Amino acid sequence: MRLVTVGVGAQNSPRHRPAGLLIACNGARVMMDGGPGAVPRGRLDAWLVTDERAELIGAIRKLARTKGLRPYAGAFRHDRLRIDRLRVVHTIHPTYAYRIRAAGKTVIWAPEFYRFPRWAGRADVVFAEGAAWARPIRFVGGVGGHLDVLATASQAKRLGVKRLVFAHLGRPTLRALSHGEKPPFGELAADGQTFRVARRPRPAGGPGSRRSRESHRPWKSGRRAPRVARTPRLHQSARRSPAPDKSQQARRYHIHHQQEFELARTMLW
Repeated sequence: MRLVTVGVGAQNSPRHRPAGLLIACNGARVMMDGGPGAVPRGRLDAWLVTDERAELIGAIRKLARTKGLRPYAGAFRHDRLRIDRLRVVHTIHPTYAYRIRAAGKTVIWAPEFYRFPRWAGRADVVFAEGAAWARPIRFVGGVGGHLDVLATASQAKRLGVKRLVFAHLGRPTLRALSHGEKPPFGELAADGQTFRVARRPRPAGGPGSRRSRESHRPWKSGRRAPRVARTPRLHQSARRSPAPDKSQQARRYHIHHQQEFELARTMLW
């Protein structure tokens, strides 16, 4: 699975194109968000958005029409690629993030949220909100906002996110970066950056590998199993003690009773 951050900028960013992600997997090409200047070349199979009432939705609809598509907030399926829409806390109307699953990996596209989504824990890659740096941005009326980079990094690490990528960079974050600040956990994406997510290959001789199994079952791989030295077993007749001679038993019985008779006669006399 190949992922390209077509843009990583927040609204009216002075440095970056609008945040958007291109997903290429198993022959499918899916665009997420984006906007003017953040449109991938070539065909697209779907164009998904995280906010159907966003400031750039009008521009996105025009761009999608040039690809013969209509942008929507929903799921997408193709072969083993699974993309699901999940709710996030961001503003007063419904907004979403996307969980992308393929090749045994899980990727999250969540460019805007006010609370870090707990369901994103333990994901392999999370493309996250990065509009604010040290403190969140609150909307007027307390209807949501943007979580800051420092809080996002702390919560993502606590929830077991393997790789955190900030892909929606606002002015407060850009100012912090210009002063040499760095997030305590995670990294910052760039426009046009490519990320490759693939299933981790098994070690050549590791547990469960074919070579490991064949080493334990050599006759299954066409090789003759090595002979194992065994202790020779005695024949059953050789292990038994020889049968007693019946004539010897009779002779011992006669002698025993003869001795008892002589002893009794002596005592009577």
